[in-house]
Amino acid sequence: MTTANVHEAKTNLSKLLNAAADGDEVIITRRGGKVTKFRLMPVTKNSKGMKLFGAYKGKISFAPDYDQADQEITKMFEDSARKPL
Repeated sequence: MTTANVHEAKTNLSKLLNAAADGDEVIITRRGGKVTKFRLMPVTKNSKGMKLFGAYKGKISFAPDYDQADQEITKMFEDSARKPL
């Protein structure tokens, strides 16, 4: 386990990030009336245990014409652009 105060953490952030990425427990402490501790660790899953990236892979689908412009909406924009302000 590695422990650092805020000043040390700011000075050695890259080293602390590498240690956390390698699986070492990194604790950063702050004093301000009472000692507050923070754990530095890599984020691989969210609070529900799901992977952050790719969590919806295979769960989202688009209609074949999703990128086709809606003709009625397009006409409304074109008509409003022709009218003077």
